[in-house]
Amino acid sequence: MKEIAAAESIKNIKKRDCIYVDKTQYVYELVKHYERVFFCRPRRFGKSLTLNTIGTLFEQGTEPYFKDTWICDKWEFGTYPVLRLNFLDYSTDDVEEFKEFLSADLADFAEDLGFAGKVKSSHPVLALKQLCKALGSRQMVLLIDEYDCQLTANINHKMVYEKFRKIIRRFYGALKGKEQIRFLAVTGVTRLKDVAIFSAGTDIKDLSYDHAFSQMIGFTRAEIKHFYNDYLRLGVYYENKEVRPEEATEEQIDDLLERMAYHYDGYCFDKFCELKVFSTWSVNSFLQEMSSSKRVNFGDYWFDEVGGGLPSILVNYLKTHTLDMSVLQQDEILIPYNEFQSPTSLTDINQSVLMCQTGYLTLKTPANEDCLFVTLGLANQEVRKALSQLLMFRFISEDFLKTHPAKEAVAQYSADSLVLFFNKMLAAVAYDRYPIKEESMVRALLQVFLQGSGLKVEVEKHNSKGRCDLMAHTNDRHVVFELKYSPDGTDEQTLLAEAVDQIKRRDYGGELADGKEVLRLALVFNGNDDERKFTLWQQVE
Repeated sequence: MKEIAAAESIKNIKKRDCIYVDKTQYVYELVKHYERVFFCRPRRFGKSLTLNTIGTLFEQGTEPYFKDTWICDKWEFGTYPVLRLNFLDYSTDDVEEFKEFLSADLADFAEDLGFAGKVKSSHPVLALKQLCKALGSRQMVLLIDEYDCQLTANINHKMVYEKFRKIIRRFYGALKGKEQIRFLAVTGVTRLKDVAIFSAGTDIKDLSYDHAFSQMIGFTRAEIKHFYNDYLRLGVYYENKEVRPEEATEEQIDDLLERMAYHYDGYCFDKFCELKVFSTWSVNSFLQEMSSSKRVNFGDYWFDEVGGGLPSILVNYLKTHTLDMSVLQQDEILIPYNEFQSPTSLTDINQSVLMCQTGYLTLKTPANEDCLFVTLGLANQEVRKALSQLLMFRFISEDFLKTHPAKEAVAQYSADSLVLFFNKMLAAVAYDRYPIKEESMVRALLQVFLQGSGLKVEVEKHNSKGRCDLMAHTNDRHVVFELKYSPDGTDEQTLLAEAVDQIKRRDYGGELADGKEVLRLALVFNGNDDERKFTLWQQVE
């Protein structure tokens, strides 16, 4: 059985004889129909491997790395020298150093082609012009990865941001119309109107939400089933030792895929909102862990430190911005189409658009010229937990999280002890940044804390008679929450009675018939400045 590799080089994948999910038909169509393209994707989706695939094909054709792939006998575009630029390699705080190193890479490329001394300028725009003059009638392929690295690093430093923006804008402006560029591909996390890639008259085609290429990056369910079939069969065996891997049925394989989809699928980069993809990093990590541990465990990989941790753009954004937690807890977030399609600048970007571009939110409705508004939402369970962790670490002190294990409290504490535990958590919230002015904020804080701690949480869980505010689940217990909010504490008793009556009359938790303990709690939060905690509660039998 072949290995799984999260590599950024087709050469390394083939050298190690690892599984390669064949995306070469997309590359063929891309090069056939376009000469200059851009696409944005969140981190850990395979942008760099896509560029590497394009570059390897242009450099060497199909031999020896594309044997047995779709494109092996179809490449018809010839070979060219390929200039690869990764903006992650350049300074993010020194503009002059950035210009010097970028220009040096252009000069080195020219020297490799036999044009030593032809590129002399330390300014990227002039260096590019000198390179093109040296090439004359020859052509090259230019691949630029992480074009927005310097911009995302300076989201909180407007003067530095503006300096980088100007030089990057001029550089892309200088690329326009250059006959020496046979093919150009640019990738990044963000799509920004204040960079020349998207300015009026640009010849770079933005394919970020193009229907035809929406599954070029990321895995489809069919691709996972085809290329990782041996691993899926192994997963069926680990869950049911009576079934040997080769005996796994289509129904069993599809069931495992369905559960994988719940955790890792649902990202949509299709403006018609029809085609979706799985996170490549998460799928590879899940299957690798399953193979090594010999058990099926749906872990969270996209957000962990090995996977890159919190996107650097959000790290920088959160230094000076407070995330609107109430908005991010909604199932559907409505934003104007124009703000989604053409964000002007990182310094004033719509928060929900930024969360979409970094992978925390995704398309839930079509996004085309006929739409006044676009709906965004969470892609899957892994992202839901990642978002809860992101928020949890922003509103609760690290000391509290280290010393107060939520899983243990929810699994074992009595009703009184559990409520006191939550009051300690709420007291640790930075009130100036996250004031609790209504019931929805109380619920959002509890939800984020419990989900971020790794518990399974359901919000407004429906049964045949109604829906409770919150449910948390452990291996041995279900905890049902019905919440009420009192602005000043004068109506606490009435609100508690209402909450108890709702739990009883609508039988919240009654549908949970799996033999586990069900703890049902009616709670009243007193929003008075002298209280700001749960002051009344009752366990409902």
